[in-house]
Amino acid sequence: MKRKTLLTLLSVATLTGSIFAAEGAVPQGVQHLNHVFVIVMENHGYSQLIGNRNAPFTNQYAKQANSALNYFAIGHPSLTNYLEIVGGSNFGVRSDNNPDWHNATCMTNLSTATVNTDFPSSPSVCPIAGRGTDGETPAIDLTNECPSPDTTDPCPPGLIDIDGVTSIKATPNTIGKTIADQLAEHHRTWKSYQESLPPQGADGVNFSDGFFTDASNIPSVIPGEAQTLIKLYAAKHNPFVYFQSVQEGEDSNSSLKNVKGFMGEGGLFEDLGTGRVPNFSLIAPNQCTDQHGRGNGGPQCDFDPNDTGIQSGLNPALIYLGDLTLRNIVMAIHNSTVWKQGRNAIVVVWDENDYSFVPNVNQVPAIVETNFGPQHHSSAKRYTHFSLLKTLEGAFELPCLNHACDESVKVMSDLFDSNSN
Repeated sequence: MKRKTLLTLLSVATLTGSIFAAEGAVPQGVQHLNHVFVIVMENHGYSQLIGNRNAPFTNQYAKQANSALNYFAIGHPSLTNYLEIVGGSNFGVRSDNNPDWHNATCMTNLSTATVNTDFPSSPSVCPIAGRGTDGETPAIDLTNECPSPDTTDPCPPGLIDIDGVTSIKATPNTIGKTIADQLAEHHRTWKSYQESLPPQGADGVNFSDGFFTDASNIPSVIPGEAQTLIKLYAAKHNPFVYFQSVQEGEDSNSSLKNVKGFMGEGGLFEDLGTGRVPNFSLIAPNQCTDQHGRGNGGPQCDFDPNDTGIQSGLNPALIYLGDLTLRNIVMAIHNSTVWKQGRNAIVVVWDENDYSFVPNVNQVPAIVETNFGPQHHSSAKRYTHFSLLKTLEGAFELPCLNHACDESVKVMSDLFDSNSN
């Protein structure tokens, strides 16, 4: 695609979300839920997974439960989408940079109206707090997430953030909080379950293999060890740790203590076994089991050899390992006593479609299962990560937050309860 054509596309892009309230009314159109489990998988688009024989459970589950046929991620890279799922904004962060842990003196991207980017390189992310202006989501990104050695045209043909048409202006009055803050304020509970979290917890940890972290001197502990750290747990997939309120535990019920691993005391599988689960659970498998991949994790964890937005070129073992992990998590939820009590939902969503260029749009699978109401429903309505947040806030009787308040963002009524339409 010629650059002139790209500029024309940008000029006619639909601008959404330029005016919204930081917190608004409680969204309507979805009934109360007692427990919601949001499972976030990684870096694969709709056409790469739906119909993929190496993802049998995903495809079976999409048909068995309720499936979104027109659901879009918002931007790149991963962290940006996690922030948008839980907070309705990118908060000026369009990078995968680590948190600037417990830094009380740095200026937030909201307060400076600057954007933390991968290209050019930006520092660690200042703890998100306060109010200010977030970052623009262009229809087609020609700089930040798609660099090129060709300095005369840094990013042909461009990376589509949403659908290649829609863009979102940098928006003032963004508030630096998430659904976790809202739940605590309304005396409800939440946890972020992160596979391969180290024994000491999340504080100050950017990467971990389940025991060692990026701060570990592995050769001094295991003399002669040549293997480098396999970055299984990554803070960039744990959005709550980027917020000042959680880092500092400003509310005793909403702190880093709410971040747990899959195994051990207070972990995902123990909580499901006892039935003591929070109202809201964000569940993130590690970077080998969420289909992200790592370069030093062995063949089954290797990155996709070639990512062009189609199934050809994917690592079949990586897809299968993620699919099996997803099956095990969903089955564990089904077998928990809590699934049979009250009104509950499981949401499976992929964060983004990774770095596939024009004309690939950022469409990802989204699957919703409830323990009540009709199943086997497919929705062609247009939804985004903001729609998911808006729906969850409505289900927990919480005010809409940031871009979840946008008029163009619709509640996913037909997927959560078709009787609510």
